[in-house]
This record gives sequence, C-alpha cells and structure tokens, in this order.
Amino acid sequence: MTLRRRDFLHLSAGAAALPALSRFARADTYPSRSGRIIVGFPPGTSSDICARLIGQWLSEKLGQQFVVENKTGAGTNIAAEAVVQASPDGYTLLWVTQTNAINATLYKSLKFNFIKDIEPVAGVITVPTVMMVNPAVPAKTVAEFIAYAKANPGKINMSSPGIGSANHILGELFNMMAGIKMVHVPYKGSQFPDLISGRVQVTFNPLPSSLGFIKNGKLRALGVTSATRQAVLPDVPAIGETVKGYEGNAWFGIGAPKKTPKDIVDKLNSTINASLTDPVFKKKLEDLGGVPMSVTPAAFTKFINDETEKWAKVVAFSGAKVE
Repeated sequence: MTLRRRDFLHLSAGAAALPALSRFARADTYPSRSGRIIVGFPPGTSSDICARLIGQWLSEKLGQQFVVENKTGAGTNIAAEAVVQASPDGYTLLWVTQTNAINATLYKSLKFNFIKDIEPVAGVITVPTVMMVNPAVPAKTVAEFIAYAKANPGKINMSSPGIGSANHILGELFNMMAGIKMVHVPYKGSQFPDLISGRVQVTFNPLPSSLGFIKNGKLRALGVTSATRQAVLPDVPAIGETVKGYEGNAWFGIGAPKKTPKDIVDKLNSTINASLTDPVFKKKLEDLGGVPMSVTPAAFTKFINDETEKWAKVVAFSGAKVE
C-alpha cells in the first residue's frame, strides 16, 4: 500500500503528539490508587508529625489515600533504600530530611547514592532546632553553658537519635564554633527519658517535638538554631546571638525514586506548594515552629546539593564515621 504525502504527514503529526498526550493523560489520572510516604523516623517525632499532615493534605486534594509508613533503622537509610528500589510511578515517596544530606558523606558503603537515586519533589518546611538542657544543669544561657562546658571538659553528655542525625551534627557544629567538646551519646530508642532523668545533659532537637518538654518544665531551652528567634518561643534567643555565625535548621520535604515522570513530580509539587499557602494548613506548620518551604523541584534539588556540601564539612570536623 502506498501512502499519499498528505496522509503520511497526518500520521506523522499524530505520532509526534502521542508522547505529549500520554503525559497529559498520566497527569490527569494520577493517582489512581493509594500511595505511601516512607518516613525513616519513629512515630511521634517531628518528621512523623509533619509527614502525616502532608499525607492528609495529599489524600484530600488528590482523592487517594497517602499513608505514612515508618521504616526506621540505619540512620534513615533503610527508608531511603526502600524508596530507591521502588517503582518510579509516584506511589512510593520518601520523607526527605537533613539527615539524608548528612548521610551522603557520613556513610561510606551505602547501597545507593542519595543525590543520584532520589528525585527531589518538593520542600515542605524548615524547622529550627532547639538546644535544651536538663534543669539540673546550672547554665541558664548559651554563654553560661559554654563557660560551664569549658570548666568541665569531657563531663557534658550530648544525646541524639544516632550518629550523623541532624541533632548530632548540629551539636558538633556548636562544638566547633564554641570551642568546646561535648561527649556524644547516640540512642537507638528515645533520648528523652535519660535527658529528663539527667543521665545526659543536653540535646539539639527539632522544635515540633521539643515544645511539650519545654512548656512543662522538664527541659530548659537555651537557644534556637535559626538565625532569628521563633514566635513560639519568643524569650529563647538564637544561638547565633552568642556564637556569631551559628545557624542550622532541620528541614523536611518529599522525594521520589529517580526517573519518576516529570508530570507526576510537577503535580505533587504544585499540590504540596498549595498546602503551604493555605491559611489553615500553614498555621498548623507555624504552630509547630516551622517555616513553609515552597520551592520548585529544581530549586529543591539545588538546596539539597548545597546542604550536602555544607554538612560534609561538619562531619569531617566531628570525625564521625559509620560503615
């Protein structure tokens, strides 16, 4: 059969349009079933609290359930690996945090490359961390704490959820800039029972899961790690007011397996960004002490790359290593 030139051109144009039509159809039908947000931290943590808020928003706006699944262990690497190995179809998402950026340097033998194997989808929130001490510690200010630490070298224990956690690295940044040496005590379970009992004296912990301990007087806040004071703790100074240049926030976002289709990434990004401008949802994040982080996938990619480079220097200073 011989095709006339006009028929051939019609067929060619139709074939060229198929990929674009396929992308639009995929974006229109996604999601057609429930999805998961894999969180590398236990229930009740700041990550878990915020991830459940986003999961609820996605469920309401996209018409399918997005459930939070907590996969703890190996400093969040088990969760990250589960998402790296998942199908790149938008139904398995990773709750991306500062810990993932830290782990990229801290771990020498990971089965994946966080930068290369995870597709940044959307930022959600930046969360100041708060420096808290057991009330038995005599220091009432950051300056008094530094003086106390210098007078008692090797006697102050700093707890964290694990080697390389954001809590740990923010504490090491404080060591580096304040010229002191706290003894790091990593925990596999909750650090708070020992903090409250006084077995360990200090921690750097994200604000959302710290507020309760501060307000009930079980722990004393000395400073926040953000550049400025926080509205939820107006009387607590920024650490940078004493240690010039000190700043470091925890941050949370959403990632997906690499090669997740761009139209799905864009749909998730726009849906999440809409939550960050919604007055009711935004208020929930602000009540947790967080600042909404509305960015494009490209901007979130650059942010993650910059954070990975920044914390690599602190990891090197700390000497922390995990195989």
